[in-house]
Amino acid sequence: MSDQYQNNTNEQNAYILGTDREELHRLGVQHQVWAEEAQRGWANAGFSAGHTILDLGCGPGFCTKELAYIVGDEGKVIAVDRSKNYIDFIDHLNTIHQLPIETVLADFYDLELSPNSLDGMYCRWALAWLSEPERVLAKVKNALKPGGKMVMHEYYDWKTHQTEPQLPALNKAIAAALKSFKETNDGDIDVGRYLPRLLADVGLKVTHIRLMSKVARPNEFIWQWPKTYYQTYFPRLVELNYLTIEEVEQAFRDLAQIEQDPNATLCCPLMVEVIAEKV
Repeated sequence: MSDQYQNNTNEQNAYILGTDREELHRLGVQHQVWAEEAQRGWANAGFSAGHTILDLGCGPGFCTKELAYIVGDEGKVIAVDRSKNYIDFIDHLNTIHQLPIETVLADFYDLELSPNSLDGMYCRWALAWLSEPERVLAKVKNALKPGGKMVMHEYYDWKTHQTEPQLPALNKAIAAALKSFKETNDGDIDVGRYLPRLLADVGLKVTHIRLMSKVARPNEFIWQWPKTYYQTYFPRLVELNYLTIEEVEQAFRDLAQIEQDPNATLCCPLMVEVIAEKV
C-alpha cells in the first residue's frame, strides 16, 4: 500500500479513528466479526441482483465489495464516503475486481442523489456521527424507489461494553472512550435507539428491528474486535487529554491479565438493526 493511504489532517477529521494502515486492519477485523450480521440484514431487506444499492459511509469498502457481488453486473453499488483515502482504496480494488461500483467522495449533507433511483441503502456506524441524521435519512428516502429499503446497523447502548473480570484501569479507559465520543462527537453514539422515531418522522415505515449482541472469550476471534479498537484508540485518548500515558499503559496491562484467563468474557457494545421501507 502506497503512502497515499497515510493519515493527514483532513483524514483525521474525516474519521475519529483515522484512516491509516493500522485503522484499515482494524476495520478488516471489525468487518469479519459483523459480516454475518450485515449479510442477514441485506437478506431481510431483499437486496438482490439488478438492484442499485447505496453504501453510505462505505469506509474502505468491505461491505461495498460484498454488495457488488449481490447486485451483479446488472446492478450497481454507490459507495459514498468523505475520506479520500478510502475512496481511493475502493477505486484501486475495483480496478482489480471489475465490480459494478461507483464511488462518490462527499459529505453526507452535500451528497446529491437522483429521486427514485435507489432500491436500497445500507449504513453501519455512519449515522452516529451526524448532528442531524434526519436530514440525511430524508435525502435518502427521496432517492429510494417505492418499496426501497434502508438497512441500518448502529449502536443501541455503548455503555454495555465491559469485561468480566473488571479491572480498574481498563474500566477507566473504556469509560474515557465513551466520554470522548459524547463530548467530541456532533451526533449521538447510541443513535440506534432513536432510529425508529427518526425514520417515522421522515415518512418511512419501520419493518424490522433486531438487537445484535456479541460476547467473547480471549481465545475467540470476536475478542480481536474490541482489542484492536483499544490498540488504536486508547493512545488517542492521551492526545485528547482523557487519559495519561501511564493510565493507558496500565489499561493494556489489565487487558493482558484478563487474556490469561480462559473464562474471562468481554461484552461488546450492544448494536441494533433497523430496516425501514419507502411506501
